Amino acid sequence: MRTLFPEIKPYAQHRLAVDPPHELYIEECGNPDGLPVLVVHGGPGGGCEEYYRRFFDAERFRIILFDQRGAGRSTPLAELGGNTTAGLVDDIERIRGLLGIRRWLLFGGSWGSTLALVYAQTHPARVLGLVLRGIFLCRPEDIHWFYQQGASRIFPDYWQEFLAPIPATERDDLVGAYYRRLTSSNELEQIQAAKAWSVWEGRCATLHPNPRVVEHFGHPHVAIALARIECHYFMNQAFLEPGQILRDAGRLAGIPGVIVHGRYDMVCPLDNALALSERWPDAELRIIRDAGHSASEPAIVDALIHGVEGVAAIIENHSS
Repeated sequence: MRTLFPEIKPYAQHRLAVDPPHELYIEECGNPDGLPVLVVHGGPGGGCEEYYRRFFDAERFRIILFDQRGAGRSTPLAELGGNTTAGLVDDIERIRGLLGIRRWLLFGGSWGSTLALVYAQTHPARVLGLVLRGIFLCRPEDIHWFYQQGASRIFPDYWQEFLAPIPATERDDLVGAYYRRLTSSNELEQIQAAKAWSVWEGRCATLHPNPRVVEHFGHPHVAIALARIECHYFMNQAFLEPGQILRDAGRLAGIPGVIVHGRYDMVCPLDNALALSERWPDAELRIIRDAGHSASEPAIVDALIHGVEGVAAIIENHSS
């Protein structure tokens, strides 16, 4: 089984001003002359973690990470103004231009798969391939499953803590109820709601309980950006048209891809990946038997590294 590559540090870091007031953090690792790969993090609002650099052979790839608007080391933290899917797609194009890259491989999971797909459907000529994990189509039923009814029946004990900040009279629309608290002028109310929202996701993300994942999701800096930005997007149907990703799947024709999805993914159920694979024949769906949603699970790590190397081989064969 493949494991993460050794730890590496960035060889370059950048700040990129986009639509005010947003400024993005960008870093480059690995080989400056290698095959360029862009890591698209989840959430929205999750930010990049250092271990994301380690899915790639540093001698073979030019590894680019960035924190999306309001997330991670981008500023202002948790900012909702001007934070839309179209804006994030434009940001990826600006990063590509800044770094002088003609075409690149995209690597993303969960919301990162959503954004990578929308970018690829908007700019297919710029995409060499896609390696995606935990597909999230952002359909109303996908949001309802995790934040209203569905996963609640798998994790009823964790669900009680997710419900705790919300009075019984508001529980028929939990996303709306959380949004009111996450945008409140009361900072204590904001952070309490953010931690409950974020910890619910962290607890459900792995097949086996993982305190380190839950601790990361519960960190105030992570929780406030993740909860506020996720809730903002879900209140606005992720700024997508109904069924947009599946409707536009034909635009991915000719782009090689690998879809990695845990069979026991309770955050983004497997039907998301199956629906996408049926519309995208150039992608190989790999269902991982012993895994949930998180990119840190050993079987997911193994499948993602194999997926990156497989898609890279296809790209290199086409270019030779």
